[in-house]
Amino acid sequence: LAQEGIQARVLDIATLKPIDREAIVKAARETGALVTAEEHLIHGGLGSVVARVLAEEHPVPLRTVALQDTYAESGKPEELLEKYGLSARHIVAAARDAHAAKVTI
Repeated sequence: LAQEGIQARVLDIATLKPIDREAIVKAARETGALVTAEEHLIHGGLGSVVARVLAEEHPVPLRTVALQDTYAESGKPEELLEKYGLSARHIVAAARDAHAAKVTI
């Protein structure tokens, strides 16, 4: 991403409740776009909570990398991450998409 001019950082959200609203809003203000990545269902997880915080406090483009509404299989972790769209490759693609959606003023 850095080679493409996209500056990325990791914000470690340890818990959903209580959610660190201040850290999320600060990151949104400083970066202009966010990506959440989690090994959890897309509905009701980190992405949903972050989307609500952003909608209420500082709307920016948000992309969520998470398990779609499906039952997952067992297997080798790296194969499962790729199969269900949770691999580093998918996170990078989401970051590119979020960056492209940023509104510049």
